[in-house]
Formats: sequence, C-alpha cells, structure tokens
Amino acid sequence: MLKLYDHPFSPYGQKVKIALREKGVAFEATLPQGVGAGGAEGAFIQANPRGEVPTLIDGDVQIFDSTIILEYIEDRWPTPALLPASAAERARVRMLEEVMDTHYEAINWGLGELRSFRRATGAQAEAIEAKAAVQTQGYFSWLERQLGDRQWFNGESFGWGDLSVVPYVNGSRGFGHQVPAGTRLADWLERANDRASVKATTQDVMNLLKSSAPDMGAVAKMVEDGLFKREYRDHRLEWMIKVGGLDIVAKGLEKDNIRFSPDLR
Repeated sequence: MLKLYDHPFSPYGQKVKIALREKGVAFEATLPQGVGAGGAEGAFIQANPRGEVPTLIDGDVQIFDSTIILEYIEDRWPTPALLPASAAERARVRMLEEVMDTHYEAINWGLGELRSFRRATGAQAEAIEAKAAVQTQGYFSWLERQLGDRQWFNGESFGWGDLSVVPYVNGSRGFGHQVPAGTRLADWLERANDRASVKATTQDVMNLLKSSAPDMGAVAKMVEDGLFKREYRDHRLEWMIKVGGLDIVAKGLEKDNIRFSPDLR
C-alpha cells in the first residue's frame, strides 16, 4: 500500500489525499515525528531531505513536493483523469494551482502564525489581520473570475483545478473569512465540499482536532523558547514582510524559532 507522510492541516497534503481518493487508490497516511521542530529524521527525511509534507512512498519510489506527487499520481493511475484534455486547459489549471500554492497559502499560514503561534499581538496583529482580510476577499474575487461560467474549476468535471483550490478556501473559512453568499464561488464550494474525497479529507482534520488536538498555548511557548520552528521560506517570508512583519522575522531569527529550507547533502 502507498504510504503518505502527511499532516491533516497541510493544504498541500490535502491536495494529494483528495487526488488519491478521487482515483480510488488506497493509502496509509502517517504523521512524521519531529517535523514541526525541524528535527525530522529516519525514513521520512531519507525520502524527503526538505523535511516537509507531503511525501509519497510507492514501493521503491519516493517523491516529495505536492505538485510533483500529483503529476506522479496522474501518470501512475490515469483513470479517472484529473487534468483536462487540452494543453491549454491543463496549463490553465496548473496556473491556478501555482497561485493557490505560492500566493494564497501564505495568507492562511500567516494567520496561523498570529492566532496559534502568537507572533504578534495588539495593534500590529490587528493591522496584519486587516490586511489579510482584504487580501482574502481579493482572492475570492479573482477566483470568481477564474471560475466564470464553469461548473468546476477543472471544466466539466471535478479535477486538478478544484482540488487545488478547495483546501485553501476551506482554510480561510476556518479563520472566519467566508466566501460571499450568492456568488458562483460559494455555489462551487458547496458542491466541492459535498464530494466524498473532500469530505474524507476534511474529516481527517476534524479527527485530529477531536482526538489529539495540540495545546496551542503550549506550542506557542515552545515557539517562544525556540523548541518549535516554523517554516519561513519563499512566499511565506515574502508575505510576512509585505504585511509589516519584518520585525517578526528578525525576532524569529534571533530566537531561532523559524527555519528555512535545509542544505541538501
């Protein structure tokens, strides 16, 4: 059986699980130890020297990066197809995925930094939250235009474009940012969340919250003490600086509670 190193909260991991469930491929999801502290090791780190989820193990095949994993799944199990048929439409949904992965994701991640890990408080937190709210509504408008008159982002059927969007929009809802009622995007979200693959993936999140939800107060203290290190690379670093959190990054470096991509050896 496939092994998927995953964290239920990860939208990148959620994309992969939705794809596998849409194709009816059985898998075992495993939460790697030490990943939050930047101290992952063993089979997981051997398969993914970046120390990130998701990571897919298929026999001797070891793959990291959610997009590359999705491409492997599509090649390995081509039916039912998750990518549209034409080259132009495939490019369109891949661009959609790129925006969600490298632009949109940073907003939800940043809100987690504030609310769960207490990177900022008071006026600074309020200012960053306000900017995040405006950004999120802007992306909702952009997604509305991208959806257009289609039933699905992918076209006529649920697919790559949709599984690339739904984890992030659901994440925004978790932070209190609702898709405007009466929009095509809101109708799409209801349809997407009604799919068995998305329901099961959302249930994974709920199961973790119910059974072994982390004490975020304790985790925030671990961050403060440098025992828990959050990933601050690429779009996340850019976002935090852009919304006025340069001092947050500086303090994180000083306290050694943020991390970047490791050097590969």
